Amino acid sequence: MSLDIQSIRKDFPILEQKVYGKPYAYFDNAATALRPLQVLDAMSKIYYQFNGNPHRGAHYMSNQTTLAYEHVRDQVHAFINAPLREEIIFTRGATESINLVAYSFGDAFINEGDEIIVSEMEHHANIVPWQLLVQRKKAVLKVLPITDRGELMLEKLDELITSKTKLIAICLVSNVLGTVNPVKEIIEKAHARNVRVLIDATQSIQHLKTDVQQLDCDFLVFSGHKMYGPTGVGCLYGKKELLDAMPPFMAGGEMIDKVSFKGTTFNELPYKFEAGTPNFTEVVGLGAAIDYINNLGLDKVAGYEHELLEYTTSKLKEIDGMRIIGEARNKTSVISFLVGKIHPYDIGMFLDKMGFAVRTGHHCAEPLMDWYGIPGTVRVSLAVYNTFDEADRLVEAIKKTIQMLS
Repeated sequence: MSLDIQSIRKDFPILEQKVYGKPYAYFDNAATALRPLQVLDAMSKIYYQFNGNPHRGAHYMSNQTTLAYEHVRDQVHAFINAPLREEIIFTRGATESINLVAYSFGDAFINEGDEIIVSEMEHHANIVPWQLLVQRKKAVLKVLPITDRGELMLEKLDELITSKTKLIAICLVSNVLGTVNPVKEIIEKAHARNVRVLIDATQSIQHLKTDVQQLDCDFLVFSGHKMYGPTGVGCLYGKKELLDAMPPFMAGGEMIDKVSFKGTTFNELPYKFEAGTPNFTEVVGLGAAIDYINNLGLDKVAGYEHELLEYTTSKLKEIDGMRIIGEARNKTSVISFLVGKIHPYDIGMFLDKMGFAVRTGHHCAEPLMDWYGIPGTVRVSLAVYNTFDEADRLVEAIKKTIQMLS
């Protein structure tokens, strides 16, 4: 049974509006996806019916919020097939999750001269925290290079890993290239050398099934707002033995066991890493987003998006002067491109006036842009509510833009 895309689009009322008098086509999903009514309703219910801090109150509303909050932990636990529910840490997003690992894993396991490996295609959020860590610890950051197609030079990994390597941090899907990286193979290579692996699943969690036990990754991070959920919430999965050995990232609130001026002891997992009042409304919204994806069926979503990606790419390639940045053999849902010598900002500006939301710039991946020797790209990123008709209209709008700018 195929997806009813027109029915799905009705769940996203923002798509019904017009921009500059034109039908609105949203192609900036890699930056943030839209939210369906089901997510908005779940969050509204918290404020209307049982707003109250979870875990801390003895009253009815607090108890209801606690139940809702912890239910979402069970949902995430099942969604990524984590071994234990206490291995699911709620954060404000993937960026905070990576920073948590960089700080806490770094404090516990990284010493002077140790090495961390990232790839050339990483988002700044999976580069800068490690740069700060190696500066703090006098460690070394190494880079796994890519090919012209936008694929990892996996053969170089064996050379990069040494007895000093402690961690590899890598994206499952590139936010610029759409490349689906062979992370299971990377994890196997790393574990054979006693190296831990963090997977940034920010650009994959909404497109591809994620099974942390099958991958055997040590850490995995993602954000709610990329997967039809609210902003300000995300998750860190970590293996229990590592999380137990890591010191708290932030202090205060639920992360304590007992506080005195003689000393403080810390709570058990997962609460050791969830300081302060939780973002419980956003967590409930994340749970609704997971329900939404599960109801659609991630396999069906992946199949539809792959067809749309192939179709849109083929149509774009018919445009004179078109240069696709990133043509990996295994891709999902992202197309970055340049046309001739036209600056990507100019294309984006004209497309905006015609009702198309695309992303232009370096996409928080400046080292990748430097590697390609370009200032940035125009990025079209797809979601389940995008249509073949929108793709056709986008291609015609790009052609029109080229005519106006030539």
